[in-house]
Order: sequence, then structure tokens, then C-alpha cells
Amino acid sequence: MAKTYERVVETLVEGGVTHAFTLPGLGITWSLPAFKEHEKDINVVLTRSEWIASIMAQVTGRLTRRPAVAMGQGPWMTSIGAIGILEAHFAGSPMIVLTETSDYDGYGQMGVYQTMTGDYGGADVMASLKPITKYCTYATAPTEAVYGVQMAIKHASLPRMGPAAVAMKSTIIREEVPEPSRPVLYPGEGYYRHTPARPDSQAIAHLATRIADAERPVIIAGNGVVMTDSGRKLQQLAEATGCAVVTSYNGKGVIAETSPAAAGMLGTWGHACANRALANADVVVVLGASLGPDYLRFRDPKLIRPGEQFIAQIDVDPRNAGWVYPVDMAITGDVSDALDGLAQHDLGTAKRDKRLATLSKLREKTGFNSLPDTKSAQGSIHHADLIKGMQSFMGKNDLVTLDAGANRIWATHGLRNPEPQQFVVAGGTGAMGWGPPAATAAKLVLPDRRVTSLAGDGGFMMTMQVVTTAVQQNLDVVYLVDNNAGLGMVRDNLGANRIAVDFADCDFAKISEGLGGHGMTVTHPGEVRDALEEAHKLGGPVVIDAKVDPEASYVEVSDNEPL
Repeated sequence: MAKTYERVVETLVEGGVTHAFTLPGLGITWSLPAFKEHEKDINVVLTRSEWIASIMAQVTGRLTRRPAVAMGQGPWMTSIGAIGILEAHFAGSPMIVLTETSDYDGYGQMGVYQTMTGDYGGADVMASLKPITKYCTYATAPTEAVYGVQMAIKHASLPRMGPAAVAMKSTIIREEVPEPSRPVLYPGEGYYRHTPARPDSQAIAHLATRIADAERPVIIAGNGVVMTDSGRKLQQLAEATGCAVVTSYNGKGVIAETSPAAAGMLGTWGHACANRALANADVVVVLGASLGPDYLRFRDPKLIRPGEQFIAQIDVDPRNAGWVYPVDMAITGDVSDALDGLAQHDLGTAKRDKRLATLSKLREKTGFNSLPDTKSAQGSIHHADLIKGMQSFMGKNDLVTLDAGANRIWATHGLRNPEPQQFVVAGGTGAMGWGPPAATAAKLVLPDRRVTSLAGDGGFMMTMQVVTTAVQQNLDVVYLVDNNAGLGMVRDNLGANRIAVDFADCDFAKISEGLGGHGMTVTHPGEVRDALEEAHKLGGPVVIDAKVDPEASYVEVSDNEPL
């Protein structure tokens, strides 16, 4: 008879799971021989922490639209590993968390160290995972473990996608699955079938009429457009009709921001053009976006005005429409299907040139394609220099992951992608340290893309050990570090009253070499593009340590002006 861990791995293979990320411990260690038996089907990637494993699993799911596994020992998967799980939860990424209770063969009731059974003297794996997952189950018998993994694959993959967790009581992992089993175990295929909701054709036709009549229609594109890979479809529709496209942070760059229909990212840390285009809109079409306060200037009353603007919201989950703002029309369905439906109607094509001309004037007025003139101290560069260098380097095949902090604000404000969907972002949590593992996972599953991570020194220091994973996996990834020797965003927020924000400067180029990668240092604005070109030619992981002036601020590219 097969052991529980063998049937669990077989179930993952049967469910189409191709990647698992881990720093193994206790019960997960016992499962590794079964993964070895299926190494042609599942690539098990060893990472340096559960934090990195969870982020890489989340990003793999986000990019492939199929769940990847993050697995580790109970206490650490539920704590250190929570970063990637949280992002998957907020951003709707398919992901499976596989963990156990660490009760050491039945000692959980006696307070054995590390125990996660929920008993007195221990911690509770379910209490930790349930609030941050879409589905969570505790398996206390071999059949429950197998069925639980089948349900995890189902729940992670269905709209709206998200993380699903299976926590196994440690003692069952090496137990045999009874044959015949009770309850009976069936193949997973029948559990995974579903019929997606289709947008109502009459509602789409009515919305098309409202768009056609509008003078200044604006489309808010969010995570739903990204997850359905509908950026190109949206761009074609917007350019053909003159509808302006603004985005949430998750939707940053979902259409090419060099497109005449692009108005940029919303929010204080987005672009003034996007905010004013939305404020001036007479019809607002929300595509797979939550309308979260964080990217709507915390419900600025002049930005979205229910009752004054016509607001339609399209989402695969009916709970999301009319969630943050009341809407005039709610359409349930996949945004890709909705775009197909809208494309069958006249959306005011005769007004296209006038609409685009209005947007063009707004882009020029708000400096959409320019960055402020900046200066930096001798031997350092400015955030703006990094963005200018990246912009001149960025081509159609590039994929850029963003992290958190001042470096991200400059990127979301000023970096313009020439092709749709060239950014991978932590729009659910905005976690520091997310970007470097994200870039590593992106290169792993999209090997033909040229992948660059942009992160500050604070964020990069948190997960820079991912360089060793890139070395082990032979991945050509470039990690561009915006090194201003501190927490730049917090430093700017404190103004002159600085405390606990300044780091001792690190030589990340040397650290990278010590980890098995390559290292380069940039101290002059003219070196940024050359460094990126050379780094991507070297092969393997490369860290570019860009010495940024600690006095360089994000304030210059924040939009706090009244609308």
C-alpha cells in the first residue's frame, strides 16, 4: 500500500502542479522521497527560507495561472512563510500551502516544542492559516490528506483564485493509505470541472451604449485584467475607441504605457495624469479592480463621484462589484469575455480622435512622459537616474519586478513599459523583500524573458539569499539595488526628525560574489544603462549595487495636489 506522502505527491501531479518551493523540515522532509520519484513532473526548488519559498510559489501561480506549492514545517510555514501566502490571498494568485503540525509522533497534547496542533502549550496551524487562505483543511487521516489536496487544487484554481492550505497531522504522513479506502478516494479530474460565469449580453450592450455616448470614458484596469492575460485585448479596444486606461497598482502597465490611450497608475504614488483623467471622466468602467482606497487617494471625494459619473463594474466575483463604491451597473463575468463582448459594439469610434486629443493634452500638462530634473551628491545617483536608465534599456521582452519603498514610487510614476504586462508587482501587500524572489520565480517559469528586479537596499537585504537559489537553478536574473543606505520612504516621511531609518552602507556587489553570483557597482547616472546591458550578458544572477544619494526623495513624484 502507498504511504500518505506518496499519494499526496501523486495527487499534485494529477492536478497539474509543476513547481514546489521549500525549505524542508520534519514532516515535509519525510515527503521528499516521493517528490524525487516524480522529479520529471514536479520541479522541487530548494530555497533559503520559507519566506522566499512562499513568494516564489505565489509568483509562479500568478504568472502561470496554475497553483504552485509552498511547503515547509508548520511553525515556519505559518509565520516566516506568511508573506507569500498573504500576497496570494490579497492579489488572487493560485497557490497551495502544504504543511504539518510538528507534533512529533503524537506528543502535541503535551506541549512538545514547535507543536501546531492547537493544544494547550502549543500553537494552532489552522488558526494561523485560515484567515489568510481561501481554503484551509486539517488532515488527521491519510484519506483526508489526499482529498484535502484535491480540494486545495480546486479552490486555488477557481475564480477568484487564491491560496489553499493543507495542514497534515505529522503522524499520518508516513502512514499507509488503506485500500480500499473509506471514504472512497476518486481521481481529481471530476472535482476540478467548472463552468465560468459569462457576462450578460444585454448588460454588455447597455454598457456599450453608455460608453458610446460618453465624451470622456475612462477604464480602470486592475488585477483581473492581469490574471486573464487581457492586456493586449484591452489596449486594442482602448486605442480603437479613445477610451483612457488608468490602473490600480496590481494593474500597473497592463497595457503598454507608451500607448496613446494610457494615462498611468492611480493614487498618490501613481501619476497626476491618471488621477485627473479619472476625476474628469463622465463614464467609468471598472475592469477586474477592487476600487481599493489605497490607489484612489483614500476615497478622494473628487476622484470617483457616484451619482454624478456613470459607474459600471465588471468582476468575476459578484461580491467585488459595488464593494467600495456604489455602482450604476454590475456585471459578473471574466473581464476577458467582457472585453470580447464590448468589442462587438460601437463604443463611440467617431469620438476616438477627440477623446485621445483630450488625453494627450492632459498627459502633456501633467508631464506624463518626463521626470523632474534632479541632482545628487558626488559619487552617487538619484532614483530618477535609475528610472531613466531602465527606461532607455527596457525592450519588448523585458519583465520587471518591483518591491516596496521610494524606488517603487519612482518606478510606478515614471517607468513606461513598451508592451502590455511587463511588470510583476506585490499589489496585495506591498511587502518589502518580495521583488527579488519574484524575479527569480519569473525567470524560472518564463525562461525566455529578460528579467530584472528593482528593489531598495532595505528590501533586497531581506531576501538577497535568493541569489543562491538563482545560482542553483542556473537562472539569468539581474537584481538592481536602489541603495540609498536606509529606508528611503520612511526617511522621507519623517523629514528632519530621523530615527531608525539609516543603515550602514553595504557592498552588495561583493555580497553577490560571495553567494555565487556576479556583482557590479554604479556611482554615476550614465552607468545605469551600460550596467544593465552588461549584467544581462554575463549570465547567471547579477547584482547591480546602485549607490543612490540618501537625500534623494520620493516627494517630487507624489501627487498630493487637489483635484
